[in-house]
This record gives sequence, C-alpha cells and structure tokens, in this order.
Amino acid sequence: MPDADDLRELARSSAVRWTTLRFTERRRSGWTWGEPVRAWLRRPDLLRVEDDAGRLLQVVRERGADHDPMWQDYRWVAQLRPIELADGLDPDTRLPAPGAALEVDAVREVEHAGRPAWEATVVPTGRYEPRCSCCPLLRSRRIDDLEWGEGSFPDTVHPTAHLVRLDVRTGVCVWAEALDGTFAGDTHDLRIEAVDEPMGDVLFAGARMQGAIG
Repeated sequence: MPDADDLRELARSSAVRWTTLRFTERRRSGWTWGEPVRAWLRRPDLLRVEDDAGRLLQVVRERGADHDPMWQDYRWVAQLRPIELADGLDPDTRLPAPGAALEVDAVREVEHAGRPAWEATVVPTGRYEPRCSCCPLLRSRRIDDLEWGEGSFPDTVHPTAHLVRLDVRTGVCVWAEALDGTFAGDTHDLRIEAVDEPMGDVLFAGARMQGAIG
C-alpha cells in the first residue's frame, strides 16, 4: 500500500510523468456543479479548451512557462502539476521545506474515472505554499490571510481537513475537496481521457500568445 511519502513523491513527479494530456474538468461550489470543459494540453506550452458541446473557448501558447499553460486561474496549473501537495516553504526563511506541506492520513488505493488513483485526507501545515494564494487547492485561514489580509472573511469557517486524489499514472490532482466549514463540498473533478497521445500542431492553430505565469 502507498504511504504519505509515496503520495508526496507522486505529486512532486507529475512534471515528468506525461507529455500530452486530454481531459474533462468541472468544478463544484458547495454542492453545485459548474459546466464542464474539455482540454488538450501539449507540454510545454500549448493548450486547447472547448466547452462540453465542442465549441472552441480558447487556444493558448504560454510563453516561457516552466510548468503548464494556464486557463482562467492558477488552480488549473496546480491541478496539473500539484507540487504544492508535496513540498512547502519555511514561513520564516522562505526556503524550500521538502515534504512539509501537508499532514497526511492513511493513503488509500481508489479509482477515479476508471483509472487507478491514490486518495488521502490531508491538513495543510504552516509550510503549505500554493501556486497562488488566490486559488489554492487547499483553502485555509492562513492562506486567506496571506492573500487578502489578516482577519479577512471573519465569518468564514475554514476547513479542518481536505480530501485529495492523485492519478497514479500522471500525478495529476484529479480531486481536492474541502470536507467541512463554509466551503464544504468545494472541489474539482478532472477526468483523464488520454495520456501521451499524439497532438499535432493543427490542434493548436491560431494559438494566442500569453506571458509566463511564474
């Protein structure tokens, strides 16, 4: 059975586990699901996004990216390369703190959209460092204070734990759910359809250039 270190290493290694990815993603706020989108991503810099009816929403080339092209927000990037679930930063020195981002409960072998996945209940530590604090995979009081100022959202009850699920083949975070508090039920559902299939340039014709995001 995988353990906490295995889960962290899987999250850490997503960057080298795949070259192209085709998937469907949708998000849930509370218990209400948004509309799904379909995506074709070719590392390092090309992305095509369509709505569920097959209408093109955007084609992007991410100039100078060292991760994956972004669509709409940084959570998109964090899902595809979930290093924030593996390693954190020391809050005093701002130096890397390997393996210190989360407290991890027992890791379980599950399936997600018919694919092997690892799942665990986790709690972010004081060293959890999201890709961007405006849209972390795991929301907490500390992260909100960093982004919006200390004492922001005084009536908010932040989650005490989250459920995370990683696809075993790719390391992609396919699910990250707040388990309680004001945001209980908030999550995303990323369903992988193909890994490392050929994706020709024609799929990304007319890509709009955008700058790197860090």
